[in-house]
Amino acid sequence: MIEKKAYAKVNLGLDILGRRDDGYHLVKMIMQSLDIYDTLTFDVQESGIDISLAGKGGRSLSLGEDNLIYKAARCIMEKAGFSKGIRIVLDKNIPIAAGMAGGSSDCAATLKGVNELLSAGLTEEELMKIGVRLGADVPYCIMGGTALSEGIGEELTRLSSLPECVFVVAKPLCSVSTAEAYGGYDRLTESGEIIPHPDIDGQVEALKKNDLEGVTSRFGNVLEYVTAPLHPEIAELEKLMKDGGAVNAMMSGSGPTVFGVFKERALAEKTAETIRESGLADQLFVTTAV
Repeated sequence: MIEKKAYAKVNLGLDILGRRDDGYHLVKMIMQSLDIYDTLTFDVQESGIDISLAGKGGRSLSLGEDNLIYKAARCIMEKAGFSKGIRIVLDKNIPIAAGMAGGSSDCAATLKGVNELLSAGLTEEELMKIGVRLGADVPYCIMGGTALSEGIGEELTRLSSLPECVFVVAKPLCSVSTAEAYGGYDRLTESGEIIPHPDIDGQVEALKKNDLEGVTSRFGNVLEYVTAPLHPEIAELEKLMKDGGAVNAMMSGSGPTVFGVFKERALAEKTAETIRESGLADQLFVTTAV
């Protein structure tokens, strides 16, 4: 049996530079994995691919052939010429439809886990090439850490690690479709609305200098201009975090998850308690970068 952790991510900056003819958006963003994770276990069985849930999370997920875990397992089994089956158990902890790449991370962990289980011998680069066909965030989730993501997400550059800090991560009661968020962005820009582009290059330079405030002062996510007006709790959560001592706070990915960066764990814990009492978030974490 093989066990893998699938780590959540947040975007420290997210910009959209254009769109390809096939509909994929060209992005420039800084990704950061957090110590919030799903756990997947993999074992051999006689035939088929069976996915089941452990724990209370993930009850709304479809675990059939349309699931990225299923698709990833099948890809590696075909590459390895494996004729038997695989049993997968998912312990879901990352919020769903939350802008934290939970599905992509589970997919990445499956590619790595099944590769190891079957001794298929595929390199990380080969797994990334398979992964990008399954989802734009999957190659990053295979790499993890702090990284610049360009192209449609497959052009990755490892960056200097984020300086030591503490994250408060709050997932509101609502959920957001990634496709709908990107579609909303297209409609805004096509209508002539000017959306400010975040200074991603400045963040990269700040990371090189180990300058936390240089990174956080440049926070920006163009998809927030789409999602936040539809869900006022996003702005409310950001305000609670900043009022609680966060050096800055922002929505992650397509949303609606909001995260704040704190220099002191005590302030982070106190702010998390304030958010818990507010009822604005149904999933709440105090965590660190990994």
